[in-house]
Amino acid sequence: MNLKAAEKKVDPPPRRRDLKGWPGRYLIATSLAGVFSALYQLFHFDFLGTLMGSAYYYLLLAWFLPPVFLIYPVKGRAKTNNPPFFDYILAGLTLACNFYFCWHAEEIAYMGWEVYPPLIPLISAGLLVVLVLEAARRVGGPVFCGLCLFFATFGLYCSHLPSLLQGMSYGPSRLAAYFSLGPSGIIGLPMRVVGNILIGYMVFAVALQVTGGGKFFLDLASALFGFVRGGAAKVSIFSSALFGSISGSSISNVLTTGSITIPAMKKAGYPPYYAGAIEACASTGGVLMPPVMGATAFVMAEFLGLPYVDICVAALVPSVLYYAGLFLQADAYAAKSGLKGIPRDQLPGLGETLKKGWVYAASLLLLVWMLLYLRWEVWAPFVAAGVLLLKASLKRKDGMGLAKWAGFMRGVGTVLSELAALLAAIGMIIGALSITGVAHSFSSEIIKLAQGQTWLLLTLGAVTSFVLGMGMTITACYVFLAMVLAPALVQSDLNPLAVHLFIMYWGMASYITPPVALAAFAGAGIAGSDPMRTGFKSMQLGVVKYFVPFFFVLNPGLIFQGPAWEVAQAIIGCLLGVLVISAAMEGWVLGLGKPDLWIRPFLFAAGILLAAPELTTDIIGFVLLLACVLLIWLKRRRLLWLRGKENTDVLAR
Repeated sequence: MNLKAAEKKVDPPPRRRDLKGWPGRYLIATSLAGVFSALYQLFHFDFLGTLMGSAYYYLLLAWFLPPVFLIYPVKGRAKTNNPPFFDYILAGLTLACNFYFCWHAEEIAYMGWEVYPPLIPLISAGLLVVLVLEAARRVGGPVFCGLCLFFATFGLYCSHLPSLLQGMSYGPSRLAAYFSLGPSGIIGLPMRVVGNILIGYMVFAVALQVTGGGKFFLDLASALFGFVRGGAAKVSIFSSALFGSISGSSISNVLTTGSITIPAMKKAGYPPYYAGAIEACASTGGVLMPPVMGATAFVMAEFLGLPYVDICVAALVPSVLYYAGLFLQADAYAAKSGLKGIPRDQLPGLGETLKKGWVYAASLLLLVWMLLYLRWEVWAPFVAAGVLLLKASLKRKDGMGLAKWAGFMRGVGTVLSELAALLAAIGMIIGALSITGVAHSFSSEIIKLAQGQTWLLLTLGAVTSFVLGMGMTITACYVFLAMVLAPALVQSDLNPLAVHLFIMYWGMASYITPPVALAAFAGAGIAGSDPMRTGFKSMQLGVVKYFVPFFFVLNPGLIFQGPAWEVAQAIIGCLLGVLVISAAMEGWVLGLGKPDLWIRPFLFAAGILLAAPELTTDIIGFVLLLACVLLIWLKRRRLLWLRGKENTDVLAR
């Protein structure tokens, strides 16, 4: 497998400007300042004095929010890499507002500016709301901005709405002050997540990519799986799982690893639509794979008041089940189609790969060790990133020269600028739901509507998460449902961590499900296949994603919540269930061959029953599975007997 293309620079998406000259230097400078501010605050230095928490969050916004106006054009594609004068004005206003609030953080906290702001702070507050919405529009798109605008203005008229959405109404000045100056608005929970936890993991992720971690993951996947049956697809699955766990974005993962793995799968014999779907599913699952998950997982940890490592541990088995289903279907397709592995002479050697890239594996293991044993969830990513950058700087060949350092800081600045814009806007959604009190009333109405039926509540949650996930970022979708739907589910005696993971999983489902299926459509673009056909195939391959969330909500043993025997029973039952579901979906039972079409629905039902969280369903599912296997085996024996009889007749003639 030729992996030289992995060394090529991936061009930035056409929506972004590739800042050069003074704008590029400004991005590097603000990135350096932002990372320094985070290190100073999080490692508790005090040689320059101490910062209030709110002052620190305003300072981060001052560093990371203005570059959004320079990186993203007002609309459409970036026709030039030079921002117009108007964008410099917006960047300057954003910088000024946040520096002003950072300087006056104590007055905001102790003099009640959130409720009774003076004129200049009030004007600045209103201006910051507008600037955050515009930044969110440029990064998240018009639909996301429209939803944020709806919630930002929701408090003006919600007292006149029906009971389901009814809340307290306020004037525009009160709302502007609450959003910009209060602890539950722009610098609320999402921005606290950026400042306290997320910034370190983004620095680590960018360091891993800039120093060559992406190529190492591809080489490692190729060395481990490239030579086996259907090796090209398995390389795609394994490498995308690793790469996706550090990139945090399904689309960028597809565009980065897919540009190499999709052509390799097509060359190995996989149809274009199948190759695009495999990459889409693998890339989407990577965002849910520990140890570095997407931004939503960090927000979840803050919402639940749990250490981030607890979220990672809980997400481990569902992620493994998802990839097991994908892996088994790819293998079944290769078996029934007679697809071979990639010749070993076209693959990198495992020993040579580990010798060259041991530092990447070591940095991930170091990160996991610091998270699990030292409980350094804030410091761990900075230490792991430091190890990577130090090793890269000491390399004589292809080391961290000035150009790579500049690229690293630009990458950090770009990622954190996008996150700052999105999460500051999401903070206003939380603020609107909090100040109006509508979250509580909405949750109460949902409980009444479901009439205590847990399955109905979960189905409603899944549908709502899926629909909102089509138009909102995953984090925005999660935050909204965590406030209005999760309380209703938790009040039904469901495990809080399982409920929040359920919402996140179903919010991600739209990435591989038509009519949206953004990850699948990105894969189709690279594969040259029909987007809708690729989307429906990705829906089939990712089928486990639709069922596993129901299982771990109803049996928290799957997320290590409960006694050891319950955890073991849940994991074993689900693994067997995923194996059977994969066989039914792909139409190939390993060791037995192709089942009749009418048997596949029964196989699928057996898999669902085995994975379901009840001993009774496990027994029924096992009996049904045995019946299906017996029928397939009898048919296989009959075919072998008929073939043997035909051969005997030929010899007799």
